[in-house]
Amino acid sequence: MCRFLVHPSHSILKQSFDSRLRLDTRRGQNNADGFGIGFYTDPKLGSAPCLFTSTIPAWNCTNLHRIASKTASRLIFAHVRATTEGTLSEDNCHPFYHGSLMWMHNGGLGGWKHIKRRLGQSLGDKWYLGVVGGTDSEWAFALFLDTLERMGHDPTSSPQGGFGPTVLRKAMLRTIETINELTDAISRDLIETESVDTRSLLNFAVTDGHSVICTRYISSSTDEAASLYYSSGTQWEEKPSPTPAASSQSFYMERRDKGADIVLVASEPLTFERENWVNVPTNSILTIHKQTVMVHPIIDKYYSRSPNHFRSSAFVQTKGLIANEKVSTRGPISAMVDAPDVASKKPTAITLPHRDGMGGSPPEPVSSPLSPGRVYKVNGRLA
Repeated sequence: MCRFLVHPSHSILKQSFDSRLRLDTRRGQNNADGFGIGFYTDPKLGSAPCLFTSTIPAWNCTNLHRIASKTASRLIFAHVRATTEGTLSEDNCHPFYHGSLMWMHNGGLGGWKHIKRRLGQSLGDKWYLGVVGGTDSEWAFALFLDTLERMGHDPTSSPQGGFGPTVLRKAMLRTIETINELTDAISRDLIETESVDTRSLLNFAVTDGHSVICTRYISSSTDEAASLYYSSGTQWEEKPSPTPAASSQSFYMERRDKGADIVLVASEPLTFERENWVNVPTNSILTIHKQTVMVHPIIDKYYSRSPNHFRSSAFVQTKGLIANEKVSTRGPISAMVDAPDVASKKPTAITLPHRDGMGGSPPEPVSSPLSPGRVYKVNGRLA
């Protein structure tokens, strides 16, 4: 269902005008440059998701309220936009899609104007010509589609059970690797003369309607990535209202067992129940498939095995984003994801307030409602 988009105490709609965790306030606390929601419907209607995008601020769209209160889906993506690349246009509103695949991005590709031409030249014709907007986020999606095809999987095929979490995760990691290679190829002279910042903030989310892959990543060994959280449990419940006639608009995640029937992923928590939300470590990849939630470190040249490795949140703040970590004194995500049970209409979704346009640390010990540590068990299975 879509109610979580508009009803929880810090829902994605409320974050569109009150992104209170953002530390940079140059543009205020608004994500006012449009929004988009994407969700999967009855398989009889086809495998492609249904998308609704608009350049109207999310808080000012009456139709969004109407649709959200009457929409049920096993998997939902939602996005509010504060633009730094691309014009104010529906073509630039996330999520983007191709076939059964949906894509969102929070952050930006480092040195974008210096890598855009080479990125486009590396793509197959159909992916190059398929880009209709002007954001680096959509070009990153085209790169993902091209990567998936080069791995031997047709992005247009929409396989009945999806591409599988392993395939999507490998394609995502290769996409990030390619972006890093492009920025690494920018000449040192150009970087110095034009003060080019090659650090990429790559909080990506992709789904085929069955599995969801999310990243919290920055191409730096000294900086924190933009924030990302997740919450999982058996039921997303509304707290009783103090007055019978009113809705409390306050929700919490109930856990009757160790299962993860519902998973929410968000740049900012959708509620202020802190115990419900788990901080995804910087430079990690989150995989959600059926009742399993997995968090793995992204091991590349920005990765450090030292548990005392230090990362600063200063850079991400300058981009108008936030880091999960309140104070960077120690070293080194709205999506709702349910078990894909169409009959029960349990939802899967992702809600991310994003800025488009703008390494890997070891996974941090995570206080998890599942089992503690870097890797989790769900229903007795190693996640």
